[in-house]
Amino acid sequence: MIVRSCRIGFALAVLAGCGRDGRSAADAAPPPPDGTSRPRVVFLGTSLTAGLGLDPSQAYPALIQQKIDSAGLAFTVVNAGVSGETSAGALRRIDWLMRDPAAVLVIETGANDGLRGLDTDSLEANIQAIIDRARRQQPPPRIVLVGMQALPNYGLGYARRFRAVYPNLAKRNRVPLVPFLLEGVAGVDSLNQADMMHPTAAGQRRVAATVWPVLERVLKGTA
Repeated sequence: MIVRSCRIGFALAVLAGCGRDGRSAADAAPPPPDGTSRPRVVFLGTSLTAGLGLDPSQAYPALIQQKIDSAGLAFTVVNAGVSGETSAGALRRIDWLMRDPAAVLVIETGANDGLRGLDTDSLEANIQAIIDRARRQQPPPRIVLVGMQALPNYGLGYARRFRAVYPNLAKRNRVPLVPFLLEGVAGVDSLNQADMMHPTAAGQRRVAATVWPVLERVLKGTA
């Protein structure tokens, strides 16, 4: 368990620290119109969601779109991932993202907070504010929260507090939770790119397989 935790921690450290693509959240271009009237599933996230280092079609939101289509569900995925972003940056973007209504909002944020050892109360407050803002939309979107883990080098106490943020928020807000986005991927050489920062195409497929069961229930109205 110690070895696996260290490998996960290393993968997250490099991911969060070096996963920048030179853009700030404010510089990122808005998601383009999809040209359809189908309800939108918006993925708010970091470079993990953006699919840094891969073709956009290989990022897990695009793979989720394939699963949606195969299931005969009428939704359009919007990938709103920005590399290097903290939960504070995600909060600053949410008003902009919600200018076009979302049917479902998938929230993936926190890896960069954990790398920097940022206060877990601030992380929790930022995600709560994102949820609150999203729910001001009428009708409000359904929300899926995606969990992340912190680095082991900040101590077990910090790691426990960090990990607890996500189930606490999910319970308080009664939203479905994906416990850990990188389950089965973090620290696995064959599922990460050469920089050991970001999942390979195969790793992204594993991530999509982790997210899909939770999201599918939401899209079908059974969650």
